[in-house]
Amino acid sequence: MTLVKNTVQPIADAVHICVDMQNIFAKGGVWETPWMDRVLPAIVALTAAKAERTVFTRFITPETADKRPGRWQQYFRRWAQATRAHLAPGQLELVPELERFVPPALVVDKPGYSAFSSPRLYPLLVQRNVGTVVLSGTETDVCVLATALGAVDFGFRVVIVEDALCSSLDAGHDALMTLYRNRFSEQIDVVTLDELKVLWPDEDARRMAASR
Repeated sequence: MTLVKNTVQPIADAVHICVDMQNIFAKGGVWETPWMDRVLPAIVALTAAKAERTVFTRFITPETADKRPGRWQQYFRRWAQATRAHLAPGQLELVPELERFVPPALVVDKPGYSAFSSPRLYPLLVQRNVGTVVLSGTETDVCVLATALGAVDFGFRVVIVEDALCSSLDAGHDALMTLYRNRFSEQIDVVTLDELKVLWPDEDARRMAASR
């Protein structure tokens, strides 16, 4: 039996937000994330269990750098090959292993790092009476970080699934896990996928437990 730290409360009224698991970050992509192959099975397992409660985000790059404001223009001049004018078809789509869950999973497109840079996301969560967001995806120290802090600002409880995150930098990933545990412990919980299964059981298991 998987033991869960007794300080972590059970999860309810939650949505799984899977951040930017797109072909552009997969092997051979412009922004290849070395960890993706390693964590993809965990994300697939989480999504398979919670497909109807999953929202995938996609980071949509501009057609050209001048289509974005301010310092984004400098960024996309540096990464011109990631703009839609240069990207190969399909690079901004979800990886095939996850795309098959849509529907019932939803897809929300965003122009910035945070999932909340999409104007659709917050109203969607409010409509669903969501109190907790469970985060997986890429990258730990960029888009997942921005999404976690955005969720905190909106008052959501945040649950980080640490073995369902991709990063290009071990040091950055480890530093963020330490930061979440030490500085955001009232708002962010860090758990493993096995712990999550206990904290957020599927509906059949929940009904069985309630009937005992």
